[in-house]
Amino acid sequence: MGKEHLEKINPSFVSHYESIDPTDEFFEFMDRPLKKSIRINTLKVNLNSFAPFLASKYKVERIPFIPIGLYMYHDSPGNTVEHQLGYYFVQETASMIPPQILAPEPGELVLDMCAAPGGKTTQIAQYMDNTGCVIANDARKSRANILCSNLQRMGVINTVVTVKDGRFFKRFKDTFDKVLLDAPCSNAGLVRKNYKYLRDWSLKYVRKLSNLQKELIMAAYEALKPGGILVYSTCTLEPDENEGVVDHLLQNTMAEIEPIRINVRSHTPFTEFEGKIYTSEVEKCLRLHPQDNDTEGFFIARIRKE
Repeated sequence: MGKEHLEKINPSFVSHYESIDPTDEFFEFMDRPLKKSIRINTLKVNLNSFAPFLASKYKVERIPFIPIGLYMYHDSPGNTVEHQLGYYFVQETASMIPPQILAPEPGELVLDMCAAPGGKTTQIAQYMDNTGCVIANDARKSRANILCSNLQRMGVINTVVTVKDGRFFKRFKDTFDKVLLDAPCSNAGLVRKNYKYLRDWSLKYVRKLSNLQKELIMAAYEALKPGGILVYSTCTLEPDENEGVVDHLLQNTMAEIEPIRINVRSHTPFTEFEGKIYTSEVEKCLRLHPQDNDTEGFFIARIRKE
């Protein structure tokens, strides 16, 4: 297992990622199954009473850096009665971090630009106590249908679902208190979840997505109110899709990157990669490699509009 196994599936991936993280530990973790995790839905249950109840039925463990998250040692956490009732959402651990960093508050107007299947959207609504308004958008109708189903199951009532290309929201200048852009990406961080992402990965696809991500982040920033917060995240470790996209925003706007304060291990973001130089401000972003906290690979930036 590890590098040799991944190389048999996609040697180009391994060759490229050796310049991002050459350690044996990185490739070993990339080839390990993900730990199953869930997010308790406080729109329907009380956190302090439901967590012990769940622990009495299943083997669970607190996620130290996600107060509403649990590791769940169960073959199919999506097949329980509690899941069907919307008492919890099956969600990868690192995926719970962007809404927590966004920190939406009750009564705000929030845009979730690429929302399906709805894990982060329902988490945002949870932090907002089902007040204010969330615009949950996805570019594909089929994915929006799944989003609607999850919103209903989780008891979310403050959300409007739209089906638009995310760049559409550029026209809503200075409108939203907060914006989450969990951008479409090359999904390298999801290799632990499904080797499909490893087989499908290519540098050509990375570069295509990088151009789209730059357009999306510019639109998201335009839609944000002055003083508002934009969180940009991906489940990949590609500098072109992460530091490069944030750098593009910084070079073309007055945006400011804010440090992310969360008690996790992380890797220092790239300020240079394959001849491209990025501003040192990107070092304030959060780069999570799978071996750091036994999660999928993830990248998160918290941005304030001036």
